[in-house]
Amino acid sequence: MLATGAYDRVVSAHIRWKPEPDDHDYPAARDFLELIVPAEVANTMAAAFRTAAPTTRTSKDLLRACGDAALDGDNPHVAKDLHRIRAGEALSPVLLVRGDARSNRPLIIADGFHRICAVHLVHENAEIHCRIIELPA
Repeated sequence: MLATGAYDRVVSAHIRWKPEPDDHDYPAARDFLELIVPAEVANTMAAAFRTAAPTTRTSKDLLRACGDAALDGDNPHVAKDLHRIRAGEALSPVLLVRGDARSNRPLIIADGFHRICAVHLVHENAEIHCRIIELPA
């Protein structure tokens, strides 16, 4: 039997990720961000995702940091991403805006919430590929 850490690495290895977010993810992130920040700030943030360094975080940590509960597999978008995972298709990295505990601001999932939920259903410790930017001053 695999130790927990080894099992988590095996599960993460079976979830494939694209090296770059899909082109349509950037305007989707901008559209979401325009709901919570002025349009010019949302445009700046969407552009910043293109040059942000790739990183990984676990699904459980992302959900805890944003304060949202994971959607279940009955959600059609989550089900679609679960199908992609099972089919071995690579997922697009998620786009995040770092939270700030000092100002009580949670992590913002600008694009990829359904992918995070799908991966969480596979295994809560599975690594999620992401790009994280800071909220502009």
